[in-house]
Amino acid sequence: MSEAELYKELGILTNDRRKWKESIPYVSSLLTHESVKIQAKALWQLGEIGLIYPLLVKDAVPVIASFCDSPIPLLRERVANSLGRIGRGNYHIIEPYWTNLFRFASDEEAKVRLSFIWASENIATNTPDIYENYMSIFEKLLYDADDKVRMEAPEIFRVLGKRRPEFVRPFVEQLQQISETDNNRVVRIHSLGAIKAIVSK
Repeated sequence: MSEAELYKELGILTNDRRKWKESIPYVSSLLTHESVKIQAKALWQLGEIGLIYPLLVKDAVPVIASFCDSPIPLLRERVANSLGRIGRGNYHIIEPYWTNLFRFASDEEAKVRLSFIWASENIATNTPDIYENYMSIFEKLLYDADDKVRMEAPEIFRVLGKRRPEFVRPFVEQLQQISETDNNRVVRIHSLGAIKAIVSK
């Protein structure tokens, strides 16, 4: 099967949840495929399956996590996505690898930093307490040079603000300032959204 055919097959599988359980061994086997595109797709797929069936992908998690060391930015993006989704489904399954995700907060590639924030939002949705002592890392990302990273950064403050507002209150003034001064409209809107999440508590 060609790369294009295999990628298409995985795309069809993504949309057919009825086959997710039975497909786990097959999708896991594709983590060692020679194509980076297929490896990335498999990482994404296992993350989506792991959100719904975290215990069933448990055996694949060590191999998934090994991609944290990849020199390829796309694979670093996808491993963050994958661990984030699985961690949202069941944090304990990815707990041994959770602190390793924070290396991506300062990754040279903006898309990887973005994926790190998104993964953190996923995990924090059901396991917010673990982020109490890591807020300064997300504070730095509020001022990232990349617009898309700055657009996403306030969202982790919004997610945590709804669940643990005390974690976010020390940053309200900064969020307010960003909501008034950032040159990106979405950044300003998301910063206000984070503030509203705290105020509503």
